[in-house]
Amino acid sequence: MWILLLLNFMNLQAADEGPRMSEKTAAQLQEKIKKLPVYDTPASSKTEFDWLITPEKSKGGIYATPDRKSIVVANAMVARTFRIFPNLATIDFVNRMNGESLLRAVSSEGTISINGKVHSIGGLNGQPERAYIKNDWIEELTTVPGSFLVEDFEVRPLEEDIKWARKRWMLNPQSPTGTEVVFSLRGEKELADVTVKLHVSVYDRIPVIRKRFEVNNASVAPITVDSFQLEYLAMAEPESPGGGDPATFLLPNIHVESDYNCKGAFTEKETDITEKWVEDPDYTSQRNYAKKTRCILEVSPDYGPDQMVESGSSFRSFSVFEMPYDSYDRERKGLFNRHMQITLAPWTSQNPIFLHLTSTNPETVHRAVDQCAECGYEMIILSFGSGLNAEDISEENIAKYKALVDYAHSKGIEMGCYSLLASRWISDEVDVINPKTGKRGGAIFGSSPCLCSDWGYEYFSKIKTFIEKTGMTCFEHDGSYPGDPCASTTHTYHKGLNDSQWNQFKKVTDLYHWMCENGIYINVPDYYFLNGSTKVGIGYRESNWSLPRDRQLIHTRQLNYDCTWERIPSSLWSFVPLVQYHGGGAAATLEPLSEHLYEYKTLMFQNYGAGVQACYRGPRLYDTEETKKAVVEIINWYKQYREILNSDIIHLRKPDARDWDGIMHVNPKLKQKGLAMFFNPTDREMKRTIKLPLYYTGLTKSARIREQEGKLKSYRLDRDYQAELTVTIPAKGYTWYVVE
Repeated sequence: MWILLLLNFMNLQAADEGPRMSEKTAAQLQEKIKKLPVYDTPASSKTEFDWLITPEKSKGGIYATPDRKSIVVANAMVARTFRIFPNLATIDFVNRMNGESLLRAVSSEGTISINGKVHSIGGLNGQPERAYIKNDWIEELTTVPGSFLVEDFEVRPLEEDIKWARKRWMLNPQSPTGTEVVFSLRGEKELADVTVKLHVSVYDRIPVIRKRFEVNNASVAPITVDSFQLEYLAMAEPESPGGGDPATFLLPNIHVESDYNCKGAFTEKETDITEKWVEDPDYTSQRNYAKKTRCILEVSPDYGPDQMVESGSSFRSFSVFEMPYDSYDRERKGLFNRHMQITLAPWTSQNPIFLHLTSTNPETVHRAVDQCAECGYEMIILSFGSGLNAEDISEENIAKYKALVDYAHSKGIEMGCYSLLASRWISDEVDVINPKTGKRGGAIFGSSPCLCSDWGYEYFSKIKTFIEKTGMTCFEHDGSYPGDPCASTTHTYHKGLNDSQWNQFKKVTDLYHWMCENGIYINVPDYYFLNGSTKVGIGYRESNWSLPRDRQLIHTRQLNYDCTWERIPSSLWSFVPLVQYHGGGAAATLEPLSEHLYEYKTLMFQNYGAGVQACYRGPRLYDTEETKKAVVEIINWYKQYREILNSDIIHLRKPDARDWDGIMHVNPKLKQKGLAMFFNPTDREMKRTIKLPLYYTGLTKSARIREQEGKLKSYRLDRDYQAELTVTIPAKGYTWYVVE
């Protein structure tokens, strides 16, 4: 009787079973896994150090589980386990900092649609309960029909994506390091000559795992990658109320970021187009009565990519970076993001001191160059409204600006230029076509040129030619590609709607990669950090710089406080209107500089003190010797403390114009482990007792602290790593303290 039951079971399984790994492939995989070091750390164990203070203690590695059936990608803070037999699937994702698993169900490695048919990248079926995973269930899981099947893997050091030039001051000159495993998966039947190379990387020093894939076409005919999901992870939900709006439910405490961000904004949160939290219809035991909890992490593009892969060629996806947090504390979560940024995009730690020059008159430019050299400035950007046109590559125009660049270089000053891309109307034939109307208009900035039109390709060619022939080493790209899809079917370099976003994004990022690799500093008011850009707007509205000068003082400090939680200060620009900008008249501007020296000096101190480079927009840096002396004083002070002033910000008290406000920079690797700045917005001298939080300086028992250039005084730290300071701040003034 039992033989008949077994035969019936086998027949049922064969009816809809997935691909089967050959005995030869299984044996080869087992032999390779045996050569890996064993990962025998219990899932519940916790990291024994704080990586924000001693990140060098964490090294990435690729390991085998003790049973040799799975591979673990891990460092000291995070670990992701991939089952190999009978197919590749994520069976655990552990936040080692708190010992908790992030996963509630075994997950595939996403999906890919090729030639109109969706295939799972690995994956396993048959888990009886999706609220949690029991180890013995894993042994019973089966492969997914039509899935790509794992057949090999390779372990290798992490390679540098952008070979960026290091040609100016930066806080972090190191590229990220780590280890990656590359899984090879093969398709079935008509896709037997198509392989997916799944790259999973783990970094040294940061709790980040990265994932991307390549599709290699070794068949005789081209294939089309219609769409894909890079991730489809069944994450453990932190809450799942029985009722209410699922959009308000708390999401898993993890940061997810891709290098395919484009939405015309300053922050990753605003520009993200790939992270999607969706419902799990198979999770029937969830607590939400309507089963609407968003507990699947899907990472995918909104359109396409609809890319043809010719025989013998390959397609590469974007990358996703996943970083679990160990706390809900805003400062700590912000520090996680900032350390991730400076590690993955170290070029953003460059922070040249620049003037936004409003004229291209050679006499004015020469004077500005001379003043910059005298005051310690390092770069001039020929600003919008200056008369420069980087799309004019005539011999006459090139010669004019090359001569200005050469003069600047003779004085040790870099020079760059401005160009507007998005938010401009070109023509009905060139602009992106709105898929809802079939006409231009309705884009993020109203209208925008399609980068994959003939005009778009010509624009990028002109910009590159202008930069190369003039020798400029900074490029301010206003309104970079904001992610507008284009429904045109007549543009030369995309077929239609589904490939338009992918192709346009690649066009603009190819330029940024080239610039980063050639030492060209890139100011872009959009979040392109992982593609080579170096600075983004801090988060202001232009009209706010039309406020009276006294209001701009508080407004600037609020910006510096509010906008530095998740981004490092060197990657942000703010604004100082030396001349009128968006109105406001004489009351809003600093010219004549000598008549508004208090505001000018205070703005410089609070911006440079925050590590935030502002666009000082005007025709000159000083108008009198007294003004020059003030500028030199601030720049010398900034350069003296440049490393600590570009280090992490700890937020002490937000500016409210009623009492003191302040920030503190910390860096446990420096001799000067902290620098705190205190401001008094009132008309009276202020004396306050302030507890200075020194945990992130790395100091544990005592600290030596001095006011400005005074004598060091020893302070004992309390159980919360705080030092109690009595601070006197002059009326409408400021002071600062150094911690060693």
